[in-house]
Amino acid sequence: MRRRIVVASVLLLAGCTALAPEPSDERVELPQVGAFSSAPPGATLPPGWRRWQVAGFKKPTEYRLVEQGGRAVVSAYAHGSASGLVYPVSVDLREHPYLHWHWMVPALIPSADNTRRQTEDSPVRVMVAFDGDKSQLPFEDRIRFDQFRMITRQELPYATLVYIWENRVPKETVIASAHTSRIQMIVVESGDANVGRWPEYLRDVREDYRRAFGEEPGPVRSVGIMTDSDNTGEEARGYYGDIRFLRQRPRAATPYVGAPVRR
Repeated sequence: MRRRIVVASVLLLAGCTALAPEPSDERVELPQVGAFSSAPPGATLPPGWRRWQVAGFKKPTEYRLVEQGGRAVVSAYAHGSASGLVYPVSVDLREHPYLHWHWMVPALIPSADNTRRQTEDSPVRVMVAFDGDKSQLPFEDRIRFDQFRMITRQELPYATLVYIWENRVPKETVIASAHTSRIQMIVVESGDANVGRWPEYLRDVREDYRRAFGEEPGPVRSVGIMTDSDNTGEEARGYYGDIRFLRQRPRAATPYVGAPVRR
């Protein structure tokens, strides 16, 4: 019974963890992150992006490249499912602190609430995973990381920052994962005011990490996207534009599909 509880806890952690690729020598140095718009619409993802499944018993989210406004974007469809895409990178936030992207949501997940374990779903997520010294983590986290590695044969990142679209929780709220303190979510969009539009986001990842974890960030090891509805069992659709790190803030908003909302 105790082992079953441990296994369930670890798999729940996998279900909410940011995308954690296997160790790889293929991490891409900046400025490239992996542009969706550089590939033609179709079933094949751009080079460098990998499919990442949460667990064997979880139905995967469907991802494909589609055309929106004359360029390719990633379309994600979840129906009681959870999986993501991940792109290994090597980023020093002292040199490239800003993360820039657009996304679009046709509708919210009505019963989703990321403050509750049972309803922790989001139509769109952008996730940033970090390296760090795991030996300095609290004992409970180190045990959980070891259990995860033994059961899934995968390594959890030292820390994961997740940008989400929430239903009701106010923007800029930091939500700690119910499963581990090493996953922190930041609400960058809330409510339905921008549903159906392509809002633009520019985040100072270094500052966001400091606020969420109370320490300096290590190197970024991967960037991921994830649309999931495995906890609510509902349908969810999301669309993702290009994601990139920048040295400095752009002087003006970047046009995208339709008219992005300036923040």
